[in-house]
Amino acid sequence: MSYMLVQADKYDWQVTVADYNYDAACSKVCSHPRGEAVQFDVNDENLRNSLIQKADIVLNFLAPPFQYLIALDCLTNSKSVISASYENSRVGLLNNDAKRKGILILNEMGLDPGIDHMSAMSLIQRIRDKGGYISSFVSYGSGVPAPEVKSNPLNYCITWNPRNVVMAGDVGALYMEQEQMKLLPYEQLFHRTWNVEIEDVGTFEAYPNRDSLVYQELFKLGKVKTMVRGTLRYPGWSETWAQIVKLGIPNEYLKIPNLDKMTYREFIEMFLPLNANGNNIEPRIANFLKISPTGRIMENFKWLGLFSDEVIGGNVQTAAEVMQKILIEKMPLPKGARDMVILAHEIVAEYPTQNKREKYTSTLVDYGVPNGITAIAKTVGAPAGIAAKLILLGELKLTGTHIPTHPDIYQKVLKELEELNLKFVEKVKDIE
Repeated sequence: MSYMLVQADKYDWQVTVADYNYDAACSKVCSHPRGEAVQFDVNDENLRNSLIQKADIVLNFLAPPFQYLIALDCLTNSKSVISASYENSRVGLLNNDAKRKGILILNEMGLDPGIDHMSAMSLIQRIRDKGGYISSFVSYGSGVPAPEVKSNPLNYCITWNPRNVVMAGDVGALYMEQEQMKLLPYEQLFHRTWNVEIEDVGTFEAYPNRDSLVYQELFKLGKVKTMVRGTLRYPGWSETWAQIVKLGIPNEYLKIPNLDKMTYREFIEMFLPLNANGNNIEPRIANFLKISPTGRIMENFKWLGLFSDEVIGGNVQTAAEVMQKILIEKMPLPKGARDMVILAHEIVAEYPTQNKREKYTSTLVDYGVPNGITAIAKTVGAPAGIAAKLILLGELKLTGTHIPTHPDIYQKVLKELEELNLKFVEKVKDIE
């Protein structure tokens, strides 16, 4: 938002922020002469269309389920729209209609997805220009607390949409290792992790992220033998989250009657079979999950409050919403603490005419400002803001539906990201 307000001053624009929580919207822009806040209910069709009609361009940071709805409204009103979320398959089908209307529907324009795509495409193209092709593509993304922040036993803080944390991996993962396709169902995902060392930062655990093979086609990597996109967490996260998944807590589809009136202990009891008898829930949970009753995972469960007699309360209807509530309450970024984002590519390039192989590592690490803008907010928001500026100035003329793998997008956006000090550190070494 700060980026758009700076551009508004420069180009005589007005920035309107719409949020269901008016105070939240106002906190972003009301102190700025170029900013306006409005109360917004996404379910109000008339209000949606009224706001879109008044705009020259729309930046949609609503949750992913609303991506198609907003794209459709923008199509109806002939307004270009930018989203940071993964492209919804239904949105992709709007390509021809968007071209006819002369608008751009640009998705995956955040950090991950977003900057990761653009930086990867830039590096891939430079390798191709030198006569090479990609035989291995491994890419990681992460938004975590800075290494010095040790505020909870899971070493994680909520700095972005908690739903994305709770539902991470719910579709499983599809990727390729040494020409062998690998399919991981949700219940196995957090058991299949590996360690990754990020220079000058430390060791992380990685798990595969969604469908990596989609990007084999989008990046035009026809000869690739290894294709993996992964997420990084501090060590220890996945062993606990794997058991939360095994219990079945990340479920946002089934609405549970009177959930807000239950205690957390009663909530957890729902996930145990009837034959898990006994009054004390802790040993029954440990036995059901086949984990140590006194080990680190059970200690983390206790710290999360899953065995508490406290009433859940709040506006919760699903098990996933209860987990979101827990994470928000238990894992805020402490006052004065920094968050951190990481993007890292590990690419092996083959140069047949030169009879050589090279390994490229390209890494972006950025830190938030204590008590100020978070790294995740800056890196998710900046690409969308830059793209909006390019469209408004007539410097980005693409129409249809796109993600940022087109050179007209990534070349210009990466250049301006560098001016914002968001720059990748690149290293190359020969492989024998």
